[in-house]
Amino acid sequence: MEDALKSIFKRRSIRVFTREEVDKDTLTKLLQAAMAAPSASNNRPWEFVVITDQDLLKQLRSRLEYGKYNAPAAIAVLANYKVSKSATSFRFWVQDCSAATENILIAAAGLGLGTVWIGAYPKEDVTQTIAEILDIPQDVFPLSLIYVGYPAEDKPPRTQYEESRVHWQRYKTSV
Repeated sequence: MEDALKSIFKRRSIRVFTREEVDKDTLTKLLQAAMAAPSASNNRPWEFVVITDQDLLKQLRSRLEYGKYNAPAAIAVLANYKVSKSATSFRFWVQDCSAATENILIAAAGLGLGTVWIGAYPKEDVTQTIAEILDIPQDVFPLSLIYVGYPAEDKPPRTQYEESRVHWQRYKTSV
């Protein structure tokens, strides 16, 4: 199997992590992968906050209903129109930052790491909580929080391909 497909199929939501820390070089590789993502008109509205401080991680775990995982690191994926190349980037920031998020998830799988994507946007309470804990300015928008670490659970690679959801040439309703 090609390496790219292998990493895609290997990517699974990991919710239990070992205590082993993820080093800065590895986290930087994940950020490089994130910033290799496509974006509308190459606007690249993304910024990232990397969290390895255990007190901050503890605050996130205690205040996020669906973010209680024991990973030793996390990456917040944010949109900032001021760093974007165009004022029109606000129209596609969700797609752009989602592509960056997915690149992190796939790269992590390829590096033997586990991740779990915690959706923030459009849940205002979640985005506000993340912004408050991480001191994110009001004009910067959290899309997601990704917990990162070495998996303490083993999930087999998989695809969820369903032929019934594929239409060739034109959409055809089943009878």
